[in-house]
Amino acid sequence: MNAAQRALPVRSFAELKPLRRRLAEAAAQEAERARAQAEAERRAQRERQLFAHAVGPVQPLKGQGARHWHVAEPPEPIPVQRQLDEARVLREALSDEFDVSTLLDVDDQLSYRRSGMGLDVTRKLRSGAWSIQRQLDLHGLRTDEAREALAEFIRLAHRTGLRCVRIIHGKGLGSPGKTPVLKGRVQRWLVQKKEVLAFVQARPADGGAGALVVLLQPGRRS
Repeated sequence: MNAAQRALPVRSFAELKPLRRRLAEAAAQEAERARAQAEAERRAQRERQLFAHAVGPVQPLKGQGARHWHVAEPPEPIPVQRQLDEARVLREALSDEFDVSTLLDVDDQLSYRRSGMGLDVTRKLRSGAWSIQRQLDLHGLRTDEAREALAEFIRLAHRTGLRCVRIIHGKGLGSPGKTPVLKGRVQRWLVQKKEVLAFVQARPADGGAGALVVLLQPGRRS
């Protein structure tokens, strides 16, 4: 006698028929559970076989037990606000209202030399004694863009030890009235930069009236 039969004692023949019905229901439920479990196992087996068929034979990599995985540290945040502040300082440091006329040598090319520099400095610049190492072309830039580009160029040129550079501001042939818009501003901006010792109008082969050749203070790598 099984546990179900022990749990349902028979006290009379009248109870035998309901007892058989309950036993049959219990047996049917047990069979259904067994069938469902077997079906789940078959399904899992089919899925494992499908995966193995899809990826093919695999082998564990050697030395995986001793491998240590490290999560890379996130990159440093970009100091956007600091960059914006530095750009603003560069723009504000070069004034368009600066009177450059009193600082330019009165000649046909209006050259400039910082106080204490001899005439031979501009003479050598004009003769090509200094080799032009880099140049900045301001064509097509708006005034604010040109101011910022010039300030950044001079700062980096000086930092990397360059001594002689060329600034191309254009002759103004495409401007209203064919007047050079940037030429005067570039002169005013340059005399305000402490890195600039002198500048002259470029020789015809180097841009003529549309460019300036600039001599910089000795930098770190000169």
